[in-house]
Amino acid sequence: MTNRPQSATANTHRLKTGRDAANDNNMEEQRPDNRKKSRKICGTNYPLSISFIVVNEFCERFSYYGMKALLTLYFIRYLHWNKNLSTAIYHAFSGLCYFTPVIGAIIADSWLGKFKTIIYLSIVYVIGHVVKSVGAIPDVGDNNVHIGLSMFGLILIAFGTGGIKPCVAAFGGDQFEEEHTEERRKFFSIFYMSINAGSVLSTLITPILRADVQCFGGDCYALAFGVPAALMIIALVVFIAGSGLYKKSPPEGNVLLNVCKCIGFAISNRWGSSKKSPKRDHWLDWAEEKYSKSLIQEIKMVLRVLLLYIPLPMFWALFDQQGSRWTLQATRMNMDFGGGFVVKPDQMQMLNALLILVFIPIFDMGVYPLISLCRINLTPLKKMAAGMILAALAFCVATIVEINVIKTVVEPPPAKECLLQVLNLVNGDAVSVEITGHNIFPDKIESYKDPVGYTRLPLEDVQKILPVTVTQSGVGHQCELNVTQHTVYTLVLYRENSNIMCKQAEDNIIKSENGEAFLRFINTYSENMNITVGSEDFFASSNYGISQSLNVERGKYMQVPCKSDTKTHHIDLGLLDFGATYTFILLGDGNKVTVHMIEDVQANNVHIAWQIPQYVLITAGEVMFSITGLEFSYSQAPASMKSVLQAGWLLTVAFGNVIVLIVAEGAGLEQWTEFLLFAALLVAVSIIFSIMAYFYTYVDPDQLDKLTKEDDKMVDFKEKEKQNIDMTEVTQSTKI
Repeated sequence: MTNRPQSATANTHRLKTGRDAANDNNMEEQRPDNRKKSRKICGTNYPLSISFIVVNEFCERFSYYGMKALLTLYFIRYLHWNKNLSTAIYHAFSGLCYFTPVIGAIIADSWLGKFKTIIYLSIVYVIGHVVKSVGAIPDVGDNNVHIGLSMFGLILIAFGTGGIKPCVAAFGGDQFEEEHTEERRKFFSIFYMSINAGSVLSTLITPILRADVQCFGGDCYALAFGVPAALMIIALVVFIAGSGLYKKSPPEGNVLLNVCKCIGFAISNRWGSSKKSPKRDHWLDWAEEKYSKSLIQEIKMVLRVLLLYIPLPMFWALFDQQGSRWTLQATRMNMDFGGGFVVKPDQMQMLNALLILVFIPIFDMGVYPLISLCRINLTPLKKMAAGMILAALAFCVATIVEINVIKTVVEPPPAKECLLQVLNLVNGDAVSVEITGHNIFPDKIESYKDPVGYTRLPLEDVQKILPVTVTQSGVGHQCELNVTQHTVYTLVLYRENSNIMCKQAEDNIIKSENGEAFLRFINTYSENMNITVGSEDFFASSNYGISQSLNVERGKYMQVPCKSDTKTHHIDLGLLDFGATYTFILLGDGNKVTVHMIEDVQANNVHIAWQIPQYVLITAGEVMFSITGLEFSYSQAPASMKSVLQAGWLLTVAFGNVIVLIVAEGAGLEQWTEFLLFAALLVAVSIIFSIMAYFYTYVDPDQLDKLTKEDDKMVDFKEKEKQNIDMTEVTQSTKI
């Protein structure tokens, strides 16, 4: 989750063409902000200013990941969107958060500088959080108002977090003197730790605020979003508080824009030239008329790395589903770890941040050295390919878990079908049930103590009234069944005098996304019954009345009050487990009420701990893929091009979320099939990536930097020669 770069480079440099390279050092000397001495921390070489930056990053990451952890459940439970739309919007937001860093880099480098960009976009960030929190208050307008405020807030948050993403870490690196390289390196480790600490705490705390604090009659999303908003305000205040201690470099011109201009000029020059023009070895060489050879050589090198980026979005397409599809999977699992500790489905995301802190030293000091001892040349690109395979394996495990999870789910009936179960409350022998035109119950139906379960009932039309014949001991009894497509019913059979009567009830089979249990009561007494379970009151009229189906919090319910017209009884319901639907039949004589429980929809019997292996695999894949990918990328390009690669890397995350958005909205697959599809796609992409990596030739960036400097000196020498020639011509013309 959290090792995606905020910025992998300490500085973003301006591309140098012509005399810009020769003048750059002089410009640096003229910047008093860059040269002022900063206050140190307790006699060390660490600037005091970095403490403000680290605290700022901790609070900002807390606000971002704390808010994001709740999003999918917020869309489903509060805005009442379906799972596919919720997943699509979640990944659209995630993608936007990784498109906007390009805008932030352009603003910082070309216009405002890093410090002002962080300040102004953090204000936008705070406003987005506040708007998002207000949108979660139930009394603020109707559902359309909530949707509008939520989407506007998310857009502002995306521009805020994305805009400051390429600036904060780089601004921290700017605070160090050039000679303090070791301190700067350790700062980035501390900075990285603050990111993960913020992520772990937020994904642990905000789900608790959502579920355990009740407000406005339900889950408190307003508070759960409000706390991240408060942390972002603190982040902004802390960052501003350190203003007097910072080194603030002025904007230097955006390297990404210069690269685009160079590429654009090469293309236009190539296609606009005549056929008689001399051939060039590379299409970028057509930019030599305006740009230096060193710049062109650097861009060529970067393009070789960017070419390897093309398959990478598929990894992020899988990785970012931890906050969407995997969270939804967790809602249909048993979340009880015993001892009263029940984990929230959206808290499972903290596993990624925790595991990555454990895995980084394990891989660096254990796994990689062991592989080296086996004399296996594990190059960076091989590590990345292995990371892809691990992520694919994680989704294979998620597929197996999902297949077992859906065994407890009753699938809703399709068009021109309904589901029907029969509860036989008739005393005596089993009964035969015949529905005219259908033979869905070929066997006799025994007592309610042996329920048959739901059976598919085909319909000739959208709605149908079907005659029903119930036969017991050779005597037939008639009733009717009024059914509609897509609906689920229970047909209750009971005896009234000498006749068998039918009573029809519509059922709920959709599992609660909150892990709650649904229940209802069938009252066999001749008196009305009122039953209070938790905060819900159930009313079942006399003589086989059926109460409405309501959801109650998961837990054990002993000594539940059951009030008749004349007396109060206490009944034991036992454990009402995660996601189950129960029918309780009230039985007994007038002195004591007993209950018989029927589990209409099975409780979630797959424990949420079975998600741990998939989190372990995908986090191990992240360590091998993401961290290695950054190290490889920046080792294969000169310093002046690292910001271009930063933008390219962040865009792979953005496009990965776009892939999920397309599949979630367009494929319409069952969840386990979708997981398997993503795993297969990533395996295929890893094969393509491995082939591309096989033909890639590693370069020595130090050698490139040396060549770049030599070329810049040559360009500077030619410029001076040209100026001397021009001056001689001017002198001669003056004499004439």
